[in-house]
Amino acid sequence: MAGYSDFSEAYDALTFNVPYDEIADYYAKILRSITGGARLLDMGCGTGSLTVRMKSRGFDVIGQDASSDMLMFAAEKSSEILWICQNMEETELAEPVDAIISTLDSVNHLPDRSAWEQCFRKAAENLKGGGAFVFDVNTIYKHREILGENTFVYDVDGVYCVWQNTFDEKDNGADIELDLFFEEEDGTYSRTDETFRETAFSEREIREMLSAAGFETLNVYEYLTFNEPTEQSEKLLFAARKL
Repeated sequence: MAGYSDFSEAYDALTFNVPYDEIADYYAKILRSITGGARLLDMGCGTGSLTVRMKSRGFDVIGQDASSDMLMFAAEKSSEILWICQNMEETELAEPVDAIISTLDSVNHLPDRSAWEQCFRKAAENLKGGGAFVFDVNTIYKHREILGENTFVYDVDGVYCVWQNTFDEKDNGADIELDLFFEEEDGTYSRTDETFRETAFSEREIREMLSAAGFETLNVYEYLTFNEPTEQSEKLLFAARKL
């Protein structure tokens, strides 16, 4: 998630309703079913809200993000976590970790299949043998039916945001435009904008990419459950082990 300077200022306000504690418990349960190790990389950690919760659940966590602006806010949340500025598909750690997670559809922000494949290879390179790679993604269904051509408006905690989406049927991508209005001390608003793109692939394609990178896919769940996905699942959780 390179860039995202203005979005980083609004990110925590706009994600006020994300159930971070529930997500942390969910990931912790899955990770402990795969590996007994506690050294963990949070790949694409953003402002670190989930990272600090994983630390509080007993993991020795490294937070990684391509946006220095996101990491600036993350560092304010914990001085005990190592925060590193790297692209996910260029991950290089000093030593392998026991597990890697990527949450809140960070993987979808990779620009194309080649970048997804490189990200998965880097995850394998930086994991110990038998290590866990667990991540969630938005589905093609969500891009097409939920985001689609829709516009969402948020008015929260000093930030007004107009979120516009365009679905690209050629590659199932979602082009996203944000108009951000920040409230100033005098009550006026300053305006800025951000644009970015999410990509999505089918469950079959993601399984293929994981296999090619050296992973065994253990389970694919409908997000925040242990249920099998359906055609209407908006998010999926992949749990894989390095071979």
